[in-house]
Amino acid sequence: MNSAIRFILNGEDVTLGGFAPTETLLDYLRLKRRLTGTKEGCAEGDCGACTVLVGRLSETGLRYESVNACIRLMGSLHGTHIVTIEHLAAEDGKLHPVQQAMVDCHGSQCGFCTPGFVMSLYGLWLSNSEPSRQDIEITLQGNLCRCTGYEPILKAAEQVARERPSALFDPIERDRTEIMAKLWSIRSEADTVIVEKDGDRSIVPASLEDLAEILAAEPKATIVAGATDVGLWVTKQMRRLDPVVFINHLSELQSISIEPDGITIGAGVSYAEAQGFLEATIPALGQLIDRIGGQQVRNMGTIGGNIANGSPIGDSPPPLIALGTQLTLRSHSGRRVMPLEHYFIAYGKQDRLPGEFVEKIFVPHPTEDSHFSVYKISKRRDEDISALCGAFYLMLDGEGHVETIRIAFGGMAATPKRATHVEAALTGQPWSWGVIAAVRDLFDEDFQPLTDWRATAEYRSLTAKNLLTRFFLETAGAPTELRRFELEEA
Repeated sequence: MNSAIRFILNGEDVTLGGFAPTETLLDYLRLKRRLTGTKEGCAEGDCGACTVLVGRLSETGLRYESVNACIRLMGSLHGTHIVTIEHLAAEDGKLHPVQQAMVDCHGSQCGFCTPGFVMSLYGLWLSNSEPSRQDIEITLQGNLCRCTGYEPILKAAEQVARERPSALFDPIERDRTEIMAKLWSIRSEADTVIVEKDGDRSIVPASLEDLAEILAAEPKATIVAGATDVGLWVTKQMRRLDPVVFINHLSELQSISIEPDGITIGAGVSYAEAQGFLEATIPALGQLIDRIGGQQVRNMGTIGGNIANGSPIGDSPPPLIALGTQLTLRSHSGRRVMPLEHYFIAYGKQDRLPGEFVEKIFVPHPTEDSHFSVYKISKRRDEDISALCGAFYLMLDGEGHVETIRIAFGGMAATPKRATHVEAALTGQPWSWGVIAAVRDLFDEDFQPLTDWRATAEYRSLTAKNLLTRFFLETAGAPTELRRFELEEA
């Protein structure tokens, strides 16, 4: 058993112990290493001023991802390569091509947010040699400052892709083989790491079996995959957490397999990793992921974590429930499988026994003759919390009657929840505007939403009804019938 984590910081091998489980990467960089190019803005993973790259081993090699250092906890960095803005320029001070493009195109801002933009664009430069304008815009979703406007920054990204210089200039490409060898060496150490400070522990299990044993002994431990939720417990609520068990490195939780009847996703798979698979198999669900946080959040956050924390406004549970997803929980004693909708019991309460953790989910493929849509409603399109999120799954019989319908919403109740009264009223009925109009008010029996800063209860209730109407129009092509009905009502 080890008492220190190992990682690479820019070009330096680091062995680090004696840190608190709530210590963030941002504080470590700024306060202990004096790498002050990485800034603190929002301290909640929204503004992007703290963006750095974290490289990790994956099935495809060494993968670098932009992350928010402000909510990235130190225990999650074992076996990674951390890259900050200070690592980009050459030893003689010459700017990296990404930095130079920001200067040439007048995209450089006041200096506070510029390093975060550069690091996001650098991550794109490493992974995509021919980015489209949309690719660039998606990459910058999590960098909110726009002192110089959008266009100069977009042009900088296009310029550096178009005039791509020799990769030998780049510190990552130059040292990639050496970095991979070092990270493989760290991974080969099959020991659990426990770092302690003032009685609080960070635990990095060596395997899934070790994780199960640790949680059997520490059933109240906080499990952290991406920390996109737990990170805010630390930076906004100042919680003391002990112990914290980090699982983002466990390869057993990061697998995705596409099978004839569905797709199995490990609990440690990030949104970014899952997106391509979901877009290929369940397009509506894959497209939703671009609406979840910014790129930095999607690189860190996991679908399993979004389920495990039981948030009533999590974006992934409603569509997964509507699709009939099965959840697998694991513990030292074995596994349990349940419909995902049964996992959510009440606000802050889930059907997870002491020592259990989310291992994987199974999402059935929608049948070819089914209809599936998911809608996220928020104050702004990108990087915003849902006011509500609704998902609809429909199968019609040969005569155009509703054979199966599942409707699930987040943001409408204390848990993600199905609209069972509406479903029951629609089942067996013709898929027609007259039926839809008659059942809309049954949403009031299924949900009694709250009023908060995101939306009023009245807004949420009306929007849920209107989303059913939208889903009907998209699946039945009924605008003419709808207009006639409206005229008759008028």
